[in-house]
Amino acid sequence: MNGKPLGDHRTIRSAGVLGLCGLLAGLAVASAAFPAVAMAGLAAKVGSEELQELPTELTVQASPQVTRVYASDGKTQIALMYDEFRSDVPLAKVSQNMQDAIVAAEDHKFFEHRGVDLKGVARAFVNNNQGGGKQGASTLTMQYVRMALAYSATDPQQVVDATNDTVQRKVSEMKYAVQVEKQLTKQEILERYLNMAPFGNGAYGISAASQVYFGKSPANLSVAESALLAGMVKAPTAFDPTTATGYPQAVDRRDYIIDNMRELKQITAAEATAAKKAKVPKTATRPSRGCVSVAKNHWGFFCDYFYRWWLSQSAFGETSYDRERLLKNGGYRIVTTLDLDAQSDARKEITDRQSDDNRNALMLAAVEPGTGAVRALAANRKYRIDDADDPRNELSSNPESASKGIRGTYPNTTNPIITGSADVPGYQAGSVFKMFTLVAALENGEELDTTINSPQRYKSGYLDSSSEGCDGYYCPSNASAGESGNFNMWTAFGRSVNTYFVPLQEQVGAEKVVDVAKRFGIQFRSADDSTRANDPDQAHEWGAFTLGVSMSTPLDIASAYATLAADGEYCAPTPIESITTADGTKIDAGQPDCTKATTKEVARKALDAARCPVGDQAQLGDCAGATAPQVRDVVGHPVFGKTGTTDNDKTAALVVGTRSLVVAGYLANPDWAGHTDRMSHSIVNPAVYETLADYMEGKPEEEFPTP
Repeated sequence: MNGKPLGDHRTIRSAGVLGLCGLLAGLAVASAAFPAVAMAGLAAKVGSEELQELPTELTVQASPQVTRVYASDGKTQIALMYDEFRSDVPLAKVSQNMQDAIVAAEDHKFFEHRGVDLKGVARAFVNNNQGGGKQGASTLTMQYVRMALAYSATDPQQVVDATNDTVQRKVSEMKYAVQVEKQLTKQEILERYLNMAPFGNGAYGISAASQVYFGKSPANLSVAESALLAGMVKAPTAFDPTTATGYPQAVDRRDYIIDNMRELKQITAAEATAAKKAKVPKTATRPSRGCVSVAKNHWGFFCDYFYRWWLSQSAFGETSYDRERLLKNGGYRIVTTLDLDAQSDARKEITDRQSDDNRNALMLAAVEPGTGAVRALAANRKYRIDDADDPRNELSSNPESASKGIRGTYPNTTNPIITGSADVPGYQAGSVFKMFTLVAALENGEELDTTINSPQRYKSGYLDSSSEGCDGYYCPSNASAGESGNFNMWTAFGRSVNTYFVPLQEQVGAEKVVDVAKRFGIQFRSADDSTRANDPDQAHEWGAFTLGVSMSTPLDIASAYATLAADGEYCAPTPIESITTADGTKIDAGQPDCTKATTKEVARKALDAARCPVGDQAQLGDCAGATAPQVRDVVGHPVFGKTGTTDNDKTAALVVGTRSLVVAGYLANPDWAGHTDRMSHSIVNPAVYETLADYMEGKPEEEFPTP
């Protein structure tokens, strides 16, 4: 049945209901007067004729399944995603003890009837109508039908209808049960029942129950363990051995089922005696779920990125709610791009330099060129659900927020501070944005040896009333006093000469530089950035854009620079290696999504200039200076990259890459853009290049293609 409809379970013919009620009444009288042989004949007659007048169609939806998320090795589990902890298993992987126990607990004649035990129904009918207490008489097949109807319901009322103790519901179950028995074998019914049944403490299905209560596979359940679990299905809360009131009842019901197993000759008397002596567990291990329960806390930031990525993909549903339900109920096996060694190295390099209690965040992102695979995301933060009233966090470093009692993101956060969101647009990163001007100029026909006389301070043609002494025009200065003279793209990029790149941007047109940034994956998440970036007239006047005043994140910049190492192919960052459905089918979502952001030749030329800032040698020109000269020697491989610093050192950034990996790091304050701290490159730079060096250790040296 596997999610395929036997039909619409909502239609029940009243005539059939009344007919069966009359038959049951007659059967109840007969049960007191007729001998067993006559009863059997009457039951057979009812089963074969009168029940045919009842509805025959049942829609069975697949029950919710756990989604398992793994690191790139395909073995290390990062997280479980689920609404109900359940993983279906074939009956062949369920111990015979468990199969026997559920029959002994719920339906002794399971292998004899055809879905309905009419004598049992009659007996219950008489008893219930004579005040003898409630008797159910539901077979395992009928119970399976009830669960299937509840799981297949499309609205709350259908769930109520599927579980209400009414004659109509019982009649419906009986007819469906007869139909199910025609289509499935007894073993198939038993398998589906065991996989669907609730066992309490968050465990649904026998595989989950075995793990939660005994930490083992259902194939290895003993007689005593099987009897305990079988006893819980009837009332998981009442027979919960982990509670004070449920424990004695759970033990009594277990022993009752063991006795039934002995009477049914499923076990011997000696086995029954031994089983009753077995200890009953008083605790259960509820499985963790979601990103806040990952095995290693610093994996949480990657897990959170994956989770947000999934919710953004229309392939998984029309709304984020639909997508979340699919993730938590679909039973997927998801292998992510997370490289455990790279992640561990990044976290170590960060921890060596910045405490988790520091209000300033040291954040790293690592991306693979040519695929967009995100290999690591780390920060000096603990991944926890942030709570405005959580005393573990300090008050925000923003005085205005602190005055309102708002707490900061340190030491605990779930905010996407490394990857960005609508609520976390990112940080100004400074001169790393000069690369977009370099590319735009090369696309516009300029060459790497294009020379511009660059004074210490330059009066541009961009209007800006905030620049003092420049008559209302934008006047940038170089970071180093006396930094002036003639520069080309190699030397200006290597020494990060502001007064070279602003006039170069003027020559090209700032709107073209902004367009390159878009093609290279800059997201422009803030409302102000988005407005300017998407209006060519405003973009044309964005004089400071080349100096990195737009918001970005380490993941944005790592992906952008990876485009150069991939010969101009921008690959959207992805956390996915593979997604496999419960039936073993692979789906394409999350696979590399690459577009031609610029030509191969432009990318190679820009990368040649980008070797200068990090102490490497250009292939076509001379660098004559670097802002991070030690990087090449430490990494030990051909490298490219760029440093970035904003006004008053509010952010310090470095991006460094090889042909295998690009790592970008920011040191910034996520809670207050207007802070007064000065961010140090002596902290962020080694965290970035040491992470890359760790990753590249032992790998063969690979030169960049010659422009």
